[in-house]
Amino acid sequence: MAAAARHARRLASAAFAAIAGGMHLPMPEAVPDSPAQRAADRRRLQRAFTASLAFVLLLTVAFAAQQAFDWRALAIAPRSWPGLLGVRTAPLLHGSPGHLGANAVSLLLLGTLAGTVYPRATLRALPVVWIGSGLGAWLLGDAGTWHLGASGLTHGLMFLVFALGLLRRDRPAIAAAMIAFFLYGGMLLTVLPHEPGVSWQAHLGGALARLLAAWWLRASDPLPPRRRYSWELEEVSALAAADADGLEPPRPIDVPVRWQRQTPRSAIVVPLRRKDERIH
Repeated sequence: MAAAARHARRLASAAFAAIAGGMHLPMPEAVPDSPAQRAADRRRLQRAFTASLAFVLLLTVAFAAQQAFDWRALAIAPRSWPGLLGVRTAPLLHGSPGHLGANAVSLLLLGTLAGTVYPRATLRALPVVWIGSGLGAWLLGDAGTWHLGASGLTHGLMFLVFALGLLRRDRPAIAAAMIAFFLYGGMLLTVLPHEPGVSWQAHLGGALARLLAAWWLRASDPLPPRRRYSWELEEVSALAAADADGLEPPRPIDVPVRWQRQTPRSAIVVPLRRKDERIH
């Protein structure tokens, strides 16, 4: 049983290598888990958390300041040329402390996650999702309403992490996509009308903008270093040794065909007889 399991693992590794080679996927180099690498990972996490926390503090200051003036001039008024100004300023405004708190928690968690795994893509995609969520609210919103809040940004971050996990498919990308879906998978449904007073138009605009940004920026961040474990190294060595000894079977394309289809004989036509016709 152990020999069969080792053989199955070798075949799976060979198949994966063949598929990866056929698709021309960039494979990450195996690097040791050094203290320098761990320190760089901690610094990246700290920078992402600090930037997310700073943005949340900015939203808090903006919410405290908007109590002193009429914020409607800075909100998005759908299909109104003066209301188009709110595309730039509406994510900084919020309608209530509960509205601010919900978006603050989402921005802190998703911003830290996205900034840690995809620092370059997140920074470059931020203007795209900022404008995309605002344009979604301006184009699809009802006339006579005002749209404000950073929920379009939160939906954009969730869709960015989830889409990049599907596109890149390296280990950190898949793990980040699973974490984002576990925490905020319900955002997949809030891009459609579901509750009065909630700007699903901004959610939809932010999600679409992030999907486009994910496709455009999927190669912005380099592949992370991938550790190779001892059992992987043993399988690679075993495959190389088997190939050198000629023990591996040839590829199907290299196997000669020993059976040839014979040319069928000419068909024979058998006439059909009627039921009332007697056979002599």
